[in-house]
Amino acid sequence: MKLGFTLPLPPGYRVQDVLKFHRRDAESIAEEVGADMLRKGVMLDGVPVVLAVHLSPDAADCTADIDRDTALPACLEEHAMHATRSILGLHLDPAPFCAAVADDPLLGPVVRRQGLLRIVQSATVFEALTWAIIGQQINLPFAIALRRTFILQAGHRHSSGLWCYPEAADAARLAVDDLTSRKFSRAKAETLLRFAGLVAGGTLDLEPGPGNTIDDIGRRLLAVKGIGPWTVNYGLLRGYGHADCSLHGDVAVRAALQKLLGEDSKPDIPRTEQILQQYQPHRTMAAAHLWASLAPPD
Repeated sequence: MKLGFTLPLPPGYRVQDVLKFHRRDAESIAEEVGADMLRKGVMLDGVPVVLAVHLSPDAADCTADIDRDTALPACLEEHAMHATRSILGLHLDPAPFCAAVADDPLLGPVVRRQGLLRIVQSATVFEALTWAIIGQQINLPFAIALRRTFILQAGHRHSSGLWCYPEAADAARLAVDDLTSRKFSRAKAETLLRFAGLVAGGTLDLEPGPGNTIDDIGRRLLAVKGIGPWTVNYGLLRGYGHADCSLHGDVAVRAALQKLLGEDSKPDIPRTEQILQQYQPHRTMAAAHLWASLAPPD
């Protein structure tokens, strides 16, 4: 079964930035990226779905290829559209931050050079938070390899051949040894499965709403053993497109500040937090521009 829809793209939308983000895993099993297209496999409402997007300068022609011929869950179409907007970075408008720092001596020149960057999100909040757990305190290539392992262990294969990133119930069925036997540390495997179990069991509600704000979700995540402030902030950034995540514990953010400040060493975490506070309520976009400032020119 296929659902089709078109998403308008804002002026200045940078197609290649988005595709580059999804192209990070050269051996990808859950994403396929071409010159102007993206296919992404993800479990939505217990159903394997491949989101296919063909990009032009002003629109994205999208298809949700759903591996089910019977009646669909009521919210699946809505969730597919939301997931597609997430992977295209359409939830968080970068313009307010750019306007706010136009005259800022530190980030103003960076933003003028880099323009309207977008925060590309994971397809689901669960994907974002598990990716944050997987990636904490290790280098990116190793994190990408572990992510691939996690998908193969807990995900489902779509009829098209792409693997679909798992949901909490899928991951909660794993045993710690399923991951530690494949290069996960025991601590990381236990944290990942502990988190999945809490979400699958309904103890940890990731759906924002009345009585469950993003700040509430952040506090509850921080109370989970093995999840620290960086993981929470990065997860909120990639999962919800939350506009004011403080990535003061992020090594790359600190390295970017060192470069911009012209100093001999990275600012420590408390000083980095203090510097970033001046960009409230846009600290997420501040982090995005700091990360981008470290990238070599194309």
